[in-house]
Amino acid sequence: MYTHRLITALTLYQSGTLTLSQAASHAGQSQDTFITTLQRRGIPIREHINLPQQHHAG
Repeated sequence: MYTHRLITALTLYQSGTLTLSQAASHAGQSQDTFITTLQRRGIPIREHINLPQQHHAG
């Protein structure tokens, strides 16, 4: 059932029906985890949020 809720939340977020926080809640994830899920699936994040900076060794 978890997968169905996640797919539904992703679909509703992508279509603009749910906000980021609503979709994360619907999916049963924290907002940070849901953002990671969106990024991994190549789904653009609509809301302006402060993403954690990734540090690269260099």
